[in-house]
Amino acid sequence: VQLQASGGGTVQPGGSLRLSCAASGSIFSINRMAWYRRAPGKQRELVAVITSGGNTNYEDSVKGRFTISRDNAKNTVYLQMNSLKPEDTAVYYCNVDAWVGRTLISWGQGTQVTVSS
Repeated sequence: VQLQASGGGTVQPGGSLRLSCAASGSIFSINRMAWYRRAPGKQRELVAVITSGGNTNYEDSVKGRFTISRDNAKNTVYLQMNSLKPEDTAVYYCNVDAWVGRTLISWGQGTQVTVSS
């Protein structure tokens, strides 16, 4: 499974960005899709997750500001990020749990999000 992430960039505080991550390959189905991030000097943390049934969960600091969604027809997961804060600055990674005849967990290459005035 290959993951192609896009949508990162630099934005001012209060601004918005939308991340996308498309999965490709011999995929039968995708269960869990998620976004993680790693800020400078910090450990990687789970930002948001969405199940195949559409159930979502968010890290406390992004609740009410970030929205995770998925397009199953396109094997794509999105992260809409609003009201961005400097502390959201990090490299964001998509993560996909797919069934390819066996369970396979894959990571995207990471996309930089910088929130700065």
